Amino acid sequence: MKYTVVEICAGAGGQALGLHRAGFEHKLAVELDATAAKTLETNFDKILEVDAKVAVGDVADPAVWEPRHYAGNVDLLAGGVPCPPFTIAGKQLGANDERDLFAWAIKQVEVVQPRALLLENVRGLSLPRFAGYRQHVLDQLAESGYIGEWRLLHASDFGVPQLRPRFVLVALKPEDAAYFHWPEPQGGEAPTVGTTLRDLMASNGWEHADEWAAGANKIAPTIVGGSKKHGGADLGPTRAKRAWAQLGVDALGVANEPPGPGDKFAVGPKLTTEMVARIQGFPGEGKWDFEGRKTSRYRQIGNAFPPPVAEAVGRAIHAALDHKGEPVTRETVEHDPVYKALKGAKGSIRADQILNGQGEPLDLGEVEKRITMLSADFEIKIEVKNNVPRYELGEFKAFTGQDDHERHEVFLKNRTRIS
Repeated sequence: MKYTVVEICAGAGGQALGLHRAGFEHKLAVELDATAAKTLETNFDKILEVDAKVAVGDVADPAVWEPRHYAGNVDLLAGGVPCPPFTIAGKQLGANDERDLFAWAIKQVEVVQPRALLLENVRGLSLPRFAGYRQHVLDQLAESGYIGEWRLLHASDFGVPQLRPRFVLVALKPEDAAYFHWPEPQGGEAPTVGTTLRDLMASNGWEHADEWAAGANKIAPTIVGGSKKHGGADLGPTRAKRAWAQLGVDALGVANEPPGPGDKFAVGPKLTTEMVARIQGFPGEGKWDFEGRKTSRYRQIGNAFPPPVAEAVGRAIHAALDHKGEPVTRETVEHDPVYKALKGAKGSIRADQILNGQGEPLDLGEVEKRITMLSADFEIKIEVKNNVPRYELGEFKAFTGQDDHERHEVFLKNRTRIS
């Protein structure tokens, strides 16, 4: 049975391809970047042969799409909302970052009421810095009638030759959540870069392809797509470039074509966009094609959710919607006891009261540290009585669709900052 999906922040289709393979059919895909949207349109039409609408523009703009029009008529709401608010390489501003659309996406669950939700992001969202944010998301989902779970998945566990951890959120209605089981790793080692790319390296007559492939005997570092404000195509920061060099790859840019006869390199050949796509888990030219110039194609590929991982999670969700397998009792995972204590308090509360009310052993310094982290994403009201500070949890700072949020002004002034 085919289930329907609306996908937000769809990019160039890594998640779309995986979900299609898992048995989902798109009703709509929404993407800000016009070239990536063109990639989606091309592949929906020629490769997937589905009549799906692709809406181009800001996903939070009602003029681009209206979530309420899909209310009760979609099985899965999926997406890969922007990563910069959570990435380890950035400032990790979280809810205080105008690019954050995670909380907005959770709000749309309440509007669309799909049977299931799938959102993916970077590993940084799994860190203690965002424990309160994660807890708030689960609480919001629960209030909307869903059971949510987070899981860190590694692309290499699903046959992708790349070190690419992704932090995934899946939520379902209780009657379906009982049948959800996270996909198990495929078993065995992921293919190496050499094994994956040997045929492409030899495709233009380069006589050293076999030798090169034997030396490229590990999986790739994480491919970084970047954003429009950061130069051209590049395989990542300095540490990543060193890792690529150990694999015999020159990471200072992307090649127009594979190496040819007689070509010699100080470090090794550069990768073409087709090679990068192969490492990201895409099936190759003619099976998923990318529109635009080289730099645009590279960014589309580098920012994608690897199709094999999306397929594995999609199949698990599909099975849950079919009520396949044995039902399980889902255990509640508490991400931040300090957040829970503050949320459950009636009015302000002292740090020692938080200590007495939580289940894990925390000292006073750890409680205060967690309150400081929470203050980045929530308004924390502090009052001092008898020289003792008292804390009260205020509003969540994230953009959830507010008409007066600063995100709107930033978007109008600098679209590339948002994208």
